[in-house]
Amino acid sequence: MDNAGLHPDPRDYLGASRYIDFGYPEVRATARRLATRGGSKQDIARACFEFVRDEIAHSADVRRGPVTCSASSVLRNGVGFCYAKSHLLAALLRANGIPAGLCYQRLATGDPGAPYCLHGLNAVWLDDFGWYRIDPRGNKPGVDARFDPPREALAFTPGDDPGEADLPGIWVEPLPVVVEVLARSASFEEVLAGLPDQAPGHGVNTAD
Repeated sequence: MDNAGLHPDPRDYLGASRYIDFGYPEVRATARRLATRGGSKQDIARACFEFVRDEIAHSADVRRGPVTCSASSVLRNGVGFCYAKSHLLAALLRANGIPAGLCYQRLATGDPGAPYCLHGLNAVWLDDFGWYRIDPRGNKPGVDARFDPPREALAFTPGDDPGEADLPGIWVEPLPVVVEVLARSASFEEVLAGLPDQAPGHGVNTAD
């Protein structure tokens, strides 16, 4: 992946935190169960990705709440926006000793031009390929995200719109603007009405 010249140390992307809370028994148990689906770390990473992509519903697709943010809440409720799903995937990967961080894209919400919103996805460290971006958003018509290293197969790709971009860096923790929106919203409708946005280059918070 193009990481704007950054080369984060994978060892910095293994810790638990408030939102990537793999210390919860349910998260650890799910991580252990997924680890039995493959022998190599790459196989385990694939199993974790496919679980979050396919088994956790995207809030906007199913049009229901609650609004979740922490990995444990996403797993317990089985639903989350892209940001929350990326928190769960990071937690499952880290629980299995696989470095994982958070990435963001800035995308137009409809036709080219404003308004824009952030889209959350992940980067995982694979020993054979380095940092590799994966998108557990959930597939639907027009979206076909897959785990196919070294080729990226993401849900979305920023286009020619000058306001769209891949935000640089791999984040250890969620962007504050993302957490703020999820925390203050009482329903999925409120999130959709005020999706988080941040211009590229503002508030970079990587592990290096």
